[in-house]
Amino acid sequence: MSHDTTAAAGPATRAPAHDEHRPPSGRLPLPALLALATAVFVTSLTETLPAGLLPALSTGLGVGEAAAGQSVTVYALGTALTAVPLAARTAGWRRKRLLLTSVAGFAAANTVTAASSSYALTLGARFLAGVAAGVAWALLAGYARRIAPAHLRGRAVAVAMTGIPLALSLGVPAGTFLGEAVGWRTAFAAMTVIAAGLLGWIALAVPDLPGEPRGARAPAARTLKVPGVLPVLAVTFALVLAHTVLHTYVAASLGHLGLGGSTGLVLLVFGAASLAGIGVTGRHIDRRLRALTLAGTLLVAVAAAALAAPAGSTALVLVAAALWGLGWGGAPTLLQTAVAEAGGAAADTAQTMLVSLWNAAMAAGGLAGGLLLDLLGAGALPWGVLLLLVPVVAVVAGARTHGFPARRGPA
Repeated sequence: MSHDTTAAAGPATRAPAHDEHRPPSGRLPLPALLALATAVFVTSLTETLPAGLLPALSTGLGVGEAAAGQSVTVYALGTALTAVPLAARTAGWRRKRLLLTSVAGFAAANTVTAASSSYALTLGARFLAGVAAGVAWALLAGYARRIAPAHLRGRAVAVAMTGIPLALSLGVPAGTFLGEAVGWRTAFAAMTVIAAGLLGWIALAVPDLPGEPRGARAPAARTLKVPGVLPVLAVTFALVLAHTVLHTYVAASLGHLGLGGSTGLVLLVFGAASLAGIGVTGRHIDRRLRALTLAGTLLVAVAAAALAAPAGSTALVLVAAALWGLGWGGAPTLLQTAVAEAGGAAADTAQTMLVSLWNAAMAAGGLAGGLLLDLLGAGALPWGVLLLLVPVVAVVAGARTHGFPARRGPA
């Protein structure tokens, strides 16, 4: 869920009654939550790093930019194809063991990516990274909730999920700068170093928790019949598809506007605005989930319209990047919260389904964006985004009773 993937007040998954860990009342376990935030950072940055390195990655592997963009697609496929079966297969694992396994997977995948000169091997490593992401995204929000006091669970997820905007606002621009300065392989090697350090941090600071009892998860088919779950999943697919089309090929879009040298700056503005967006979402999500979802979608649409302008100035593009980030920043939180609340007793299964569908949309976005780029040129990308956002607004507006209810209770 580049990861994505993932959020200021994460999914309302319920803490199992058999938890062995009992957090101190009244305060957050910050060292553990910051370790989880770093895991989110690694997951999100591994997913999105190719966006800023696409021209160099393309040259280094001897393929076109559209082909290099499939490094995002196969990552997403790895998550989409394996998140649900792996979540079911590992449901009984101790949580720390599962988290350490996931982070080790990132370390291995980024090491191979940094060393590979083969396009096929690179895609294989990216698929492995996507598998690790599927495990992580299905685990992290619930882990953060379970190690926090009951009245601070939303805030605990907020701390953990700051890894997403930090990856966007700091990680991607830093990776882009590093790639331009000393080569794209160094950027992926740096990810390995971060993941290796994180393994020790998790081992020392994160409390262990038991897995789920056998048979505790609701079947996927039954979960889809719960009112509200399907509309949230439909919105997730269309919104993530639209975002991925633009984000994966942002360098190509900027090149089309004559601003190819501004990719790092645009991603920095986008990431900083995403951080602001997640802050606004965290403050208001308990009462205004529906309004925030509509507002975020419309902001992304306005940004896409600005990027569709035939003669975009640097100032206009930066404003568009800020609106895009502000609208997108809270999306993981909003969608995770919406699907968990709609899912009720089936929240865990609904959350895993969202992770899988999120990454299926990322894979489709990488393919669709590549096709648009090859067939119609970079100028078609923002128009494709606008087209995809129309059903998002329609479904959110229509799901007033379940999914995106017009009225929600107090925090």
